[in-house]
Amino acid sequence: MSALIRSRRRLGALVVTSSLALTGAVAFVARPADAASTDVVVTEVYGGGGNSGAPYTNDFVELTNNSSAAVDVSGWSVQYASAAGATWQVTKLTGSIAPGAAYLVQEGAGAGNGQPMPTANVEGTIAMSATAGKIAVVTNQTALACGATCHADAGVKDYVGYGTATDSETTPAPGLSNSTSDSRTDPKQDTDNNSADFVAGNPSPGTLTGGPAEPPVDAKIHDIQGAAHRSPLEGKLVQNVTGVVTAKSTNGFWFQDTQPDDNPSTSEGVFVFTSSAPTVSVGDAVTVAGMVAEFRPGGSGGTTNLTTTEITNPKITVTGTAAVPAPTIVGPGGRVPPSTVIDNDSSGDVETTSTAFDPAQDGLDFWESLEGMWLGINQPQVTGPTSSFRELSVVPAGAGVRTVRGGILLQKNDSNPERVLLDDVLAPIPDAKTGDKLAGLVTGVLDYSFGNFKFQPTVTPTVIDGGVKRETTKASSPLQVSVATFNVENLDPSDGPAKFDGLAQAVVKNLASPDILGLEEVQDNDGATNSGTTAANVTLDTLVAAIQKAGGPKYTYREIDPVNNAEGGEPGGNIRVAFLYRTDKPVKFVDRPGGGSTVATTITTDRFGKPHLSSSPGRVDPANPAWEATRVPLAGEFTWLGQSLFVVVNHFSSKGGDDPLWGRFQPPVQVTAEKRHQQALAVRGFADQIFAKDKGANVVVLGDLNDFDWSQTADLLVGSGKTALVDLPRTLPLKERYSYVFEGNSQILDQILISQNLRPTASYDVVHMNSEFPDQISDHDPQVVKLIPLPSWVR
Repeated sequence: MSALIRSRRRLGALVVTSSLALTGAVAFVARPADAASTDVVVTEVYGGGGNSGAPYTNDFVELTNNSSAAVDVSGWSVQYASAAGATWQVTKLTGSIAPGAAYLVQEGAGAGNGQPMPTANVEGTIAMSATAGKIAVVTNQTALACGATCHADAGVKDYVGYGTATDSETTPAPGLSNSTSDSRTDPKQDTDNNSADFVAGNPSPGTLTGGPAEPPVDAKIHDIQGAAHRSPLEGKLVQNVTGVVTAKSTNGFWFQDTQPDDNPSTSEGVFVFTSSAPTVSVGDAVTVAGMVAEFRPGGSGGTTNLTTTEITNPKITVTGTAAVPAPTIVGPGGRVPPSTVIDNDSSGDVETTSTAFDPAQDGLDFWESLEGMWLGINQPQVTGPTSSFRELSVVPAGAGVRTVRGGILLQKNDSNPERVLLDDVLAPIPDAKTGDKLAGLVTGVLDYSFGNFKFQPTVTPTVIDGGVKRETTKASSPLQVSVATFNVENLDPSDGPAKFDGLAQAVVKNLASPDILGLEEVQDNDGATNSGTTAANVTLDTLVAAIQKAGGPKYTYREIDPVNNAEGGEPGGNIRVAFLYRTDKPVKFVDRPGGGSTVATTITTDRFGKPHLSSSPGRVDPANPAWEATRVPLAGEFTWLGQSLFVVVNHFSSKGGDDPLWGRFQPPVQVTAEKRHQQALAVRGFADQIFAKDKGANVVVLGDLNDFDWSQTADLLVGSGKTALVDLPRTLPLKERYSYVFEGNSQILDQILISQNLRPTASYDVVHMNSEFPDQISDHDPQVVKLIPLPSWVR
């Protein structure tokens, strides 16, 4: 999803209960109904935790003990009900409260914004209202049954109604917001009048502070943004913040100071969150007061995202009109992004471990220093196709190691910090492909969401066609056997004729009808319907028929159905790998029975000592834990003009769950890599079993390895010595090493590896026909290698 998401939580309310206990502390009987408490009281209530503009991630209730002896609260509870509610939610308390101590009850989290809570005495899960509700401290742990009016219940030790609560001690405490809490003005005093005892101010969990909020401070936008990833004024009230409106969205606007400082590390623009459509217009000169907050986009699932600085709960005054500042140019003639480094001075969370804020060297800091600003990029160059989220990756002129077709290459030591994603929050993003350009000066504001900095144009850019066309490969010669790999992206009959016809055209026209085709992501006959079906014969029959319809040869297939829902992918889809092979060429599949979803194929020898598969097709080491929730590789024994050829098709574990390149954790942790390493070792071990019987065996290992040509996964699969496999992507010129484009980075994920004896005859081609184009039949480019398997006496 490309639109900004600003979470809001439902309204609600809260209470505290207790039973008598005598262990380790003095026990107190319940106070008379509606009498001021002389011991345990509520000192602070906050319900905006985690919401936009929230200073803390969680709601909380704070208590203290105003007596001279510890109070045992084990068996008590804090309870909550909505402002007019009669149903009470319970958080059970434990331990005791020492005289004068703060006792912190942490409650539910919102969308993940704000700083972490201090250590709580008790953690609950109640989602309190940010504006109005009811809290009770109760001397037992049974939900109150007194309905919507409970302040005088015999079990209630203390009670707070806030905002528009229909019940309270005398009158309710002030209404709240995402950035304010109600604190007792004097923690030692309880007059039994919530409105008199409490005042709204800055949340302060775990500290017995009361009184009104700090007075607002005068600030400029660059003071708010600061030279850091989080504002130095976070959680502070600011006033007299001046600037001109540069852009507006459905829930706020960006404005920029017309009198910037001379520090390029501090942004001059910031977002003002209004929650509903703003009443200002572009070009309005405004003065803003409000709370400085850090918003972490993505809600509870966005914990790896950076925050964006914004002003919340604003008071906006339009003072006139002004010219929108000239855009800050990114690229030649302006601010030039770093060329290779995203971040090199952090060791974990950049918000807490960064040793320097260095926009000149770190791409993460460079774009942060422009957050919220009105920017321009002159004729941006497109490095990846418009995505289904209507995002488009571009770079300024002169950026990076470019591919032969205009992309930008992801490398081991270069993640291309020049890239930025155009997004469609303020204007539609057009369809474009790798190698295109956008006309003129594209202007917009810089935002961040879903693990990427987002450049938000206010006018739809015009695309200049870069002339990139879908590639085709040459047909193999009569002596060559052509072997291809193709990820067909969750193929099943429900995809309809258009996808099958598109794949068929790709096989026939772009891949020149290869002799052997390893497929990845073939789903079962009813796709993602979780019916228990695992067979994929309808899926494969439909593809074979579509290829013939497209003018291609007759193919047949071999595969092994997986255990239901055991190998990852969409639940119910049962994706697997499979072989197609031509029936009109001298390629033959050697069928040997005995294979099955949980049966490992092994290497046997005939009376001449030649290796064979014990079952063909057969699965590679299916009991290995490396394949948990992952596709088990499929091995097939083929012959070509009488010569044996062993082919293994793979689909290793995905990178889903790894830290994003542009996330808050640097360097990004690839938590999924270790599993791919184990999978590579399993397949390498299987190849070694073949080579142990015949060092000159013809072996092809191919598929979607979900890892780079320079990765440890690839190194492990290659191996070493005389039986090392040749990783064909590594044989290509650097600018041609890609089969996939992700967020504008061209990269290798699909690979073909061959035994060394096949190298002298090999002709290898990555056929770029999908990954660079917005209208894809798959998100991967297929690959093909043409080989001449030679008899052992020639090798």
